[in-house]
Amino acid sequence: MRMNFKLNFEYGGASGSENQPPPRKEDRSLQNQGQQAAGASNALALPGPEGSRNPPMEKSQNALTVGPSLRPQGLNEVGPHGRGTAIISASGSSERNSSTSAIMERIPSRWPRPVWHAPWKNYRVISGHLGWVRSIAFDPSNQWFCTGSADRTIKIWDLASGKLKLTLTGHIEQIRGLAVSSKHTYMFSAGDDKQVKCWDLEQNKVIRSYHGHLSGVYCLALHPTIDILLTGGRDSVCRVWDIRSKMQIYALSGHDNTVCSVFARPTDPQVVTGSHDTTIKFWDLRYGKTMTTLTNHKKSVRAMALHPKENCFASASADNIKKFQLPRGEFLHNMLSQQKTIINTMAVNEEGVMATGGDNGSLWFWDWRSGHNFQQAQTIVQPGSLESEAGIYALSYDITGSRLVSCEADKTIKMWKEDELATPETHPLNFKPPKDIRRF
Repeated sequence: MRMNFKLNFEYGGASGSENQPPPRKEDRSLQNQGQQAAGASNALALPGPEGSRNPPMEKSQNALTVGPSLRPQGLNEVGPHGRGTAIISASGSSERNSSTSAIMERIPSRWPRPVWHAPWKNYRVISGHLGWVRSIAFDPSNQWFCTGSADRTIKIWDLASGKLKLTLTGHIEQIRGLAVSSKHTYMFSAGDDKQVKCWDLEQNKVIRSYHGHLSGVYCLALHPTIDILLTGGRDSVCRVWDIRSKMQIYALSGHDNTVCSVFARPTDPQVVTGSHDTTIKFWDLRYGKTMTTLTNHKKSVRAMALHPKENCFASASADNIKKFQLPRGEFLHNMLSQQKTIINTMAVNEEGVMATGGDNGSLWFWDWRSGHNFQQAQTIVQPGSLESEAGIYALSYDITGSRLVSCEADKTIKMWKEDELATPETHPLNFKPPKDIRRF
């Protein structure tokens, strides 16, 4: 049917069509359409005699415009992704277009279409630290947040006003990890000085120290249901501590390099670690053994983010950002763009907006479901800083997920929120579904 249409369309008005056999009954209307369309182009090219087959120009133009009554029934004006698609109906008619792509049936992409999210904007810059700001944690009541810095202090800031509430000293090296307990009045900190400290926020002083790491401690996480603390560091071990007794329960060893990211879940796998050896490991907390090792990344896994609602998490390295299913760790897909920098940190909120912070100061926002990168922001260094100090070391959403706080190499803390004035009309979604879906 398609070949028949193509022949009629391209050669219907050529001289020599008299010798062809008479068309079949069902093809006659199709041939007439093709001859009318071809006659339009031949009216200019072949100036024949008056009794020639070519119709005058006005007629041929009328023949080319298809009104609503003449449009075949099997024709969609706009396809699923906004492009015009021509679907051949049972009679074999199609939208008249000079290219053969109009005859081909276009299959819609099965890739999920991204949800529209408003772009984020920087609304506050807080300066107060005297060194790189390396870590951040939010208070469960959402009234304040704390930041740890290379100036060896922990500062507590009011979330609403951005004013400094308190400065805590005690570490002798930069502070790489922070966590605030939701069940106790405790805050935990870990740093390059191999120390892991528990702070009582009623007395504002250290009440416990956890000794055991052989080198700097790079990441820290609290278990959501049990009173245990997880720390990972340069000694390539993730250590599990009993908060109350200061005892080390396990040393989860198996990584070949620095453990630089960790998170905990209430159900198996309860502990997930990412390392500079490019692997992600799931740990069985009953036996202190590895459950699964994911080797999908080619570069160091410096950041991971667990989705607050769904059973999946994302991990970031310099090669790609990947999404994995929990509890088994099946690879879902890569994010659809590459940030082309070392990604130090990432965070995701309940609306499905994921933010990733790069070593070059790029802050990218992604739609969680489809992996579409909908905004690429660039932080501006505070006056007096070098351009090379545009680097983001830590990101965290507040408890509601409506504010994002970034900790940066220019010694500032920047706060971001969604642009209230933005609409899908002012900031349209520019999404092209991927042609090839990589399975690794």
